[in-house]
Amino acid sequence: MESEKENWNALMGMFRRSSWAPLLLLFTLITVISLQFTSNPLYSIRVVISGSSIPDTLSLDPESCGGGFFVGSTERKFVKSIKDFGGVGDGKTSNTGTFRRAVQFMQRFGDKGGARLNVPRGRWLTGSFNLTSNFTLFLEKGAIILGSQDPDEWPIIEPLPSYGRGRERLGGRHISLIHGDGLTNVVITGQNGTIDGQGKMWWDLWWNRTLKHTRGHLVEIMNSQNVLISHLTFLNSPFWTVHPVYCSNVVIRDMTILAPLNAPNTDGIDPDSCTNVCIEDCYIESGDDLVAVKSGWDHYGIAMARPSSNIIVRRVSGTTPTCSGVGIGSEMSGGIFNVTVDQLHVWDSAAGLRIKTDKGRGGYIANITISNIKMERVKVPIRFSRGSNDHPDDGWDPKAVPYVKGISISNVVSVNSTKAAVLQGIEDAQFEDICMKNVTLLGLGPSAAWHCEYVTGFTSQMSPLPCPQLQNNGSSSWCSFS
Repeated sequence: MESEKENWNALMGMFRRSSWAPLLLLFTLITVISLQFTSNPLYSIRVVISGSSIPDTLSLDPESCGGGFFVGSTERKFVKSIKDFGGVGDGKTSNTGTFRRAVQFMQRFGDKGGARLNVPRGRWLTGSFNLTSNFTLFLEKGAIILGSQDPDEWPIIEPLPSYGRGRERLGGRHISLIHGDGLTNVVITGQNGTIDGQGKMWWDLWWNRTLKHTRGHLVEIMNSQNVLISHLTFLNSPFWTVHPVYCSNVVIRDMTILAPLNAPNTDGIDPDSCTNVCIEDCYIESGDDLVAVKSGWDHYGIAMARPSSNIIVRRVSGTTPTCSGVGIGSEMSGGIFNVTVDQLHVWDSAAGLRIKTDKGRGGYIANITISNIKMERVKVPIRFSRGSNDHPDDGWDPKAVPYVKGISISNVVSVNSTKAAVLQGIEDAQFEDICMKNVTLLGLGPSAAWHCEYVTGFTSQMSPLPCPQLQNNGSSSWCSFS
């Protein structure tokens, strides 16, 4: 109220200094009154005269990879609190209907300066709800959104067309806790508030083999552009934590993502059939890949042909005992190209860098640049894997093999490794131009050696020496060592 009074006094002062003040004042009053009459009378509107009353702290660092990707606006003219809609932050009262009504109400201001929904300190229990365009979900310091423990509050939606079915079960899938489809300029951010999926209920269903439909993500944004997710903590996702799919211009930065290390399939960030994605300055602990780049599953992904491209992952750190720091695949049937991974730090993990493919996947992986990687106590620092025998249905084509070309890996140090690199290509598939420079794997036993099948490439400054398939003394136009 005090800030509103100050804004109003400042505006009145401007009027008094201006000869045209009476006309402008009349116009302003008419506008505000008309908005109130066309809106639900239970919800008053706060007009923010100049920017937001709470700093967004979202200015993108000029050196951020997000500066060239997120081209939307973080400014919102209309700001309201979930409390204004009757929300109760006691951790017990369901706010599902409240969040849904709040976003639906604020949707009407998307073309009038945008809207922001503030979630203040408290524990806000809710089932899934959808976001809207030109909208910011803002979690203030101490705010915690809790995922409902009632599966009915995570409705069933259609499977993704590039998957053909739910990833875990046939048919549809549970919607994500926070969901969006067909949006433009959407922001999820705050003052390090928390979104906790309370996923143990879902993990138990998976462990007990009683899961009826594929689990929901914590956040999934589909068919959207200009998406920014930043300055929050995400906990205990039922399934993959952040899943942008069929999106462009996506920035995910300054995030902490945590799940128990035995929580199944709780990937951190999975860009899927997306282009222009920046993932940076994130800390992740999970029961699956920290970051996994995907693009559809077998014949469904091949038919849709929606690749992931222009993806930058940098300054990401964390641990996963069962999977990898950065994985590409295994669902990569729509193609993946132009991926840059830089300054990755992984420890106590099954793998550091992993490319996952299989027969039936088809698709391609090309122009992948990985550099400045530090690993500690990682079992297999660099791994190309195959043979998961994981297919959506009987329609997959065993002759559809992936094409892998142009994988550059440089400046890698792995300490206390269990195995040397394992690079398993696929028979009758091309895995070529695998280029490595300055890769040092320390702590290996005297008998440890690289294991390579169906791959070719070039190396320089390697310790220990790589497999013969990568000791080619020729030259490559794509892979040049300076």
